[in-house]
Amino acid sequence: MKKLVYILTATIVPLLSIAQQEAMFTHYMFNMMESNSAAYDMNRNVLSITGINRSQWVGYEGAPVTQSLTIYSPLFNQKLGVGLTLLNDKIGPTNTTNIYGDIAYRLKVSKKSTLSFGLKGGISLVQGSFNDLDINDNIDPTFQQNVSNEVIPNVGFGLFYSTPKYFIGMSSPRLLESYSRENTASDNNTKDVRHYFLVAGVNWQLNSTLLFKPTTFVRAVVNAPVEFDLSALFEFNENFWVGPMFRYGDSFGFLAGLYINQRLKAGYSYDYHFALKTGTYNGGSHEIVLKYDFVFKDKDKIRSPRYF
Repeated sequence: MKKLVYILTATIVPLLSIAQQEAMFTHYMFNMMESNSAAYDMNRNVLSITGINRSQWVGYEGAPVTQSLTIYSPLFNQKLGVGLTLLNDKIGPTNTTNIYGDIAYRLKVSKKSTLSFGLKGGISLVQGSFNDLDINDNIDPTFQQNVSNEVIPNVGFGLFYSTPKYFIGMSSPRLLESYSRENTASDNNTKDVRHYFLVAGVNWQLNSTLLFKPTTFVRAVVNAPVEFDLSALFEFNENFWVGPMFRYGDSFGFLAGLYINQRLKAGYSYDYHFALKTGTYNGGSHEIVLKYDFVFKDKDKIRSPRYF
């Protein structure tokens, strides 16, 4: 059993260093601003707050745990949107906290379609508790000293095109390929590789009470295979939603949630990981999402809520 865990760890850690430099969410359709600063639903003339907690590979020591909080609001007749993105991502001995501001401008392409341009800028605070690891070679200088609050600035860019029936967005939330020092006692550096994202979805009104909302989220990075998520949510009379999800080469599961009232909605998802047989040794991945819209005046009521 110990040998098996060692083999899994040796295999998974390199994958994490490539595929999860950017945090991963099953509820990406409710939190698209984290990866694309242009993805404001400006038809929602309200201040919105979205929080997500993701526990990945539950029961597997050192597995990723991520919290995200996004705040955004449209300004000036929904032509401009501003927001704040906070994210805390812990994987093994390392902890990264992202603090980013977002701004987007929306152009009216036609009567029912819009194109938004978004900019993102901020910093990442990196910490590494390397000397807390239980290792065989205690004199390895790489693990002799921790990293404390290394500050890495970055900027990002996004495009988002939407109509009442479908949307598509492209983005790279961190354009600068910065180097972070893993350990001040060695020359080991980790490069933050640029990621490219594409998100798309459709709103299909099946009948007067049932809305079908398939979406996909594609991730691309140099020297790594393209990854994508597929989700298919069925929304019943704007009261609750449920549907399956699939992450290529990694996992499958489901999402479910409900509209508690006009302002508050809550969701949950479960992922079962079949890749590398890791699902046998952990309790899957769990996500909880909460979203609240602040409606201050009657004229600020939500208009045509569509995607998120």
